[in-house]
Amino acid sequence: MVDTQTTTPASQGGAEPASGPAAAALLGAGIGTFVLGIFTTWAEASTGMHDWLQWNDRVGPLMGKTILGVIAFFASWAVLGFLWKDKNPELRPILIATAALIGAGFVLTFPTFFQAFA
Repeated sequence: MVDTQTTTPASQGGAEPASGPAAAALLGAGIGTFVLGIFTTWAEASTGMHDWLQWNDRVGPLMGKTILGVIAFFASWAVLGFLWKDKNPELRPILIATAALIGAGFVLTFPTFFQAFA
């Protein structure tokens, strides 16, 4: 999805810090939002998934959806942050991918959309 071969090493002089960790956080936010949207739609489309995501009866399936979205965010941030620790990846494709993932995640959480699968 994101071409990591276009990354360049961060300057060793210390004048400019690497932008890799920030890029990882941005893309991680997009991934987490998209995962939340996927589980929201999936829970409406499948009673089995709805029941599996209901980890607490007082909260309902919202608890499972949210926790899995947060896990996806932190896991992708950690992995990408490690891979891009000392690099300066090109930010434009990362921002485009992040915007697309967040937009898709939001659409997947709209009742008008996920009720089509119910």
